[in-house]
Amino acid sequence: MVPLISSGVSGPLGAIHLPRLWQKVTLNAKGQLANGYPECGGGYDQMVLDGLGIDKDSALDYIKSNSPSYTQFENWVVEQRGGSIPQSEIDASNAAIRGYNHDDETRKSILSAAGMEDDGSILDAINLNNIDDWTEFHNSL
Repeated sequence: MVPLISSGVSGPLGAIHLPRLWQKVTLNAKGQLANGYPECGGGYDQMVLDGLGIDKDSALDYIKSNSPSYTQFENWVVEQRGGSIPQSEIDASNAAIRGYNHDDETRKSILSAAGMEDDGSILDAINLNNIDDWTEFHNSL
């Protein structure tokens, strides 16, 4: 399955991309993550884990071993930080994710695959990744 939760979506904690990370790891644990999608890559996945101060291996192990709902996973994340995560850390993580732009080659490739012209109006990786996901989803039908 192509993960369709956008990196721009947050749960109750307010940390964007965390729901997408949970979805990808959950899908992969069930053997259902579409080819070409890393369960937990070095981009946004690592950025949100680092931003929230969560160990990657521990997070992956928790999801794979417990198959938690999203809110259970989010509660686990908060527990790993002693019961709270400062809003300033969540805000900084969100700002880093929102501020990331793909390189020109990646942008052009995503837009081309979607049949869109690269007129420079879409630069941020969140929206480009959404377009890429929608294209991949459509192509998988």
